[in-house]
Amino acid sequence: MCVNDANGRPKATDKSSKASPTAAYITTMEEGMPGRYCQSVPHSEHAFAGLNALVPEGVTVRSRRNMLKASLAGMAGLSLPRLLQARTEGVSGQPKPGGHRSVILLWMTGGPSHIDTWDPKPTRPYNNRGPFAPIQTALPDVLICEHLPKQAAMLDRFTIIRSVDATKSNHEPNMVFQTGHLGASPRVDPVKGAKWPAIGSVVAKHHGANQEGIPPYIAFNKSRSHLASAGYLGKQYEPFIGNQAAVLPEYDLVGNDLGRKIGGQMFQVAGGLSHERLLNRKTLLDDFDRMRRDLDQGGSLAAMDTFTQQAVDLVMGRRAQEAFDISREPEETRARYGDHLWCQQALLARRLVEAGAAFVTLDLSYHTASGTWDTHGDNIPPYGGIKNGLGPLLPLFDHLLTTLVGDLEDRGLLDEVLVIAMGEFGRTPNMGTQDSIDGRNHWPVVMSMSLAGGGLRHGQVIGATEFDGGHIAQRPVRPGDLAATIYRHMGVPLDTHYDDDRGRPHPAVQENGKPLAELF
Repeated sequence: MCVNDANGRPKATDKSSKASPTAAYITTMEEGMPGRYCQSVPHSEHAFAGLNALVPEGVTVRSRRNMLKASLAGMAGLSLPRLLQARTEGVSGQPKPGGHRSVILLWMTGGPSHIDTWDPKPTRPYNNRGPFAPIQTALPDVLICEHLPKQAAMLDRFTIIRSVDATKSNHEPNMVFQTGHLGASPRVDPVKGAKWPAIGSVVAKHHGANQEGIPPYIAFNKSRSHLASAGYLGKQYEPFIGNQAAVLPEYDLVGNDLGRKIGGQMFQVAGGLSHERLLNRKTLLDDFDRMRRDLDQGGSLAAMDTFTQQAVDLVMGRRAQEAFDISREPEETRARYGDHLWCQQALLARRLVEAGAAFVTLDLSYHTASGTWDTHGDNIPPYGGIKNGLGPLLPLFDHLLTTLVGDLEDRGLLDEVLVIAMGEFGRTPNMGTQDSIDGRNHWPVVMSMSLAGGGLRHGQVIGATEFDGGHIAQRPVRPGDLAATIYRHMGVPLDTHYDDDRGRPHPAVQENGKPLAELF
């Protein structure tokens, strides 16, 4: 028997009333009718008594529909940005570790030749030194390739590392240096090789976005095989692929501008679909997904929840839309970067970190296979050799890199943003591989890379190779050292661990990697 008093609260009922001795208060909700409270035999207080579930505060539940809406509001009311903010700042309200720092990774897909870029060997025979002459830089007695004159003029704002140990690094997928893990090679280990998380994914989890409304980890890619994945961290930490969120020029696989723009569909709402209807449809989708979630073993539904909420937040919010919209940039700045696809993406990278992204990767490749910088030789299309393949890339890259760094500096962002330019490995000391007289093969023994910004100590060269550029002569720098350097910049604790699919912990910093002391 159910009886309410004058205030709508449950009255004591006849002890003969037949009710389960373990039942608590039950609220009956008929459509359009007030809730009635039924009381059974009292029992000891349960674990959820403190929630005061029957106290009518805030939301009054008067129907099945109201109950569903109220429960969804409570459990799913936090948007992705709010969740990211709560995760990174914590309940204590402490400031985000690493402040508003970020990373832009210029990924030279395919593996650029170190001898023909940042580590020239001008006194060596032609087949070793290559077709390009060296030029003097802003640093005394430091030479780099003649096709990098802009970087040479401002090398005091850069660090060149000439002794990077690329052992075990491969490509398709390009994962060892993007993860800092020597085991991240699916070609060698197809079971676990793809499961070591990208550095950008670790940053996304442990640092998060610098501003709500922006994904923490964003990438522009030509092929998914050019990016490391979130691996053991879970699919919700995969990079947000920005290609469809921005309107960009389209190029073919060998770098020809097709004269048209693609992308931008991310923020287009179908005709007749208002924002209110969009939110209602998402709520309905949430209702159905909730029934299946307990059966999910691989994290796919959890990731879908994250991506769906992220998509709604991006469409409904304005911060991301504006950040991805290059047309909002002053004409003078757009002209400064230029119309080339990679330069437009570099401008977007600056806009995105300024808006709050923590990690942005640019896949600098026209081709979907091993990558445009994979210069094996002119007889191995579509990449070409050193002169005809690498030669045209270098002035474009020189302009892109220096414009980005100069723009960040002009806007007062360079101390917060660490810019890294590198590929998977170096290339053979001598030209003439794979029946080609003008190309170089993969050379994981050593490679060079370039860094700028991040408030670090620049204007230096770290490490050196032997006389022919074939081996490291001093100061080896390994993938774990690079990862540790990035994590220190981003405020990610160097003892951070993650669990594999069997619950076993693994350190985010491998090989006892240490931040490069020369930079701090």
